[in-house]
Amino acid sequence: MVHINVLKKIMCVLVVILIALTVCLWKETRGSYYVPFKTENDDSQIHRTSEKWNLLKSQDLVHEAAGGMGQMPKTLLSNENKVKGSISGTVEKSKKASDYVKVWDKDSSSRNLIPRLQKVEKNYLSMNKYNVTYSGKRNTAKLSPEQLLCQLRDRVNVSMIHGSDGPFNTSEWLRYLPEKSLNETVGRLGRCAVVSSAGSLKSSHLGPEIDSHDAVLRFNGAPVKGFQEDVGQKTTIRLVNSQLVTVEQQQFLRDALYNTGILIIWDPAPYHAEIHEWYRKPDYKFFEAYKLYRIRHPEQPFYILNPKMQWQLWDIIQENSLEHIQPNPPSSGTLGILIMMTLCDEVDVYEFLPSKRQTDICHYYQKFHDRACTMGAYHPLLFEKNLVKHLNQGTDEDIYTHGKVTLPGFRNIRC
Repeated sequence: MVHINVLKKIMCVLVVILIALTVCLWKETRGSYYVPFKTENDDSQIHRTSEKWNLLKSQDLVHEAAGGMGQMPKTLLSNENKVKGSISGTVEKSKKASDYVKVWDKDSSSRNLIPRLQKVEKNYLSMNKYNVTYSGKRNTAKLSPEQLLCQLRDRVNVSMIHGSDGPFNTSEWLRYLPEKSLNETVGRLGRCAVVSSAGSLKSSHLGPEIDSHDAVLRFNGAPVKGFQEDVGQKTTIRLVNSQLVTVEQQQFLRDALYNTGILIIWDPAPYHAEIHEWYRKPDYKFFEAYKLYRIRHPEQPFYILNPKMQWQLWDIIQENSLEHIQPNPPSSGTLGILIMMTLCDEVDVYEFLPSKRQTDICHYYQKFHDRACTMGAYHPLLFEKNLVKHLNQGTDEDIYTHGKVTLPGFRNIRC
């Protein structure tokens, strides 16, 4: 009798735990970063996806249907004709399930973040390391994509440090800074690609498409060797942060990865800082490493991004967000996108907005897992993604299948 009572108590505890987990899971999925969209509108697509959905459902393989975009297991192909005859009664139900998939919602909010990332965001808001004192307006009625593009073009000065910039106006610095401007070095570019380092690029088979662009921008230490099938092999520009150059200085100076294409380095500065103030106290002391690299590779163009750009961009992101965003500089990803929009007629951005391959793996070349790499922690990444989604001129299906956003170059914008 005692044993029966103990078993009953254990069962009750297990039931309570299961109910609690179910509620937590429901809350987690209720608030989402994603909105559904229809892959195709024609009846033939609905019919095809409905058949696949029911075929897989009959074999307890619903998850492999993924909105009609997945491949049917080979073991089921021989049974397809048998299943076709029995699906007519459930077409309407399966149409709803299989005809919609989800992409990034441009109105995503920090309320959708998991509790850990909500706490991190609040900590950064209270720290305010860069002394941000934002007093600008809020666009409660969202700007149109055209208006927002004009704001970015006219208010964000995408420029590199040159010899006339205060402390760099010395004979010593003149021997290190590139003689030509970035525009002169690259010339006029047509179609360009910005390739994120996201883990979802793995198994994407996007390499040939990426390499078909006139120019390709990559980030930090993202390799191409061994990953050509997924990320391509062309590198025109590599944007690196100052932390990589200083913390991993020896690797940066020695690794041949960095010797291809044009290098651009950026370093965070205080919100209101002039270049003199930033020069005396950079976030990471990268200037000596920069000089050493230039001595070793004098023919390779290596630019320093003007730190004012990052806060000009941050202001626009904050203006177009309905809540306070992290008072930290935008991510390398968004800086790179703006650089290429300045140089190119059209820019395709890969896996900045996650595709159907979304994963918590941070980088395609590593196995480190953290949802912050997609949703943001230090950087106001969630709000950067909202802005990019709002500007997208491509289709939701491009985002879902290729993780691709298409943006116009600034020179093609009429304001």
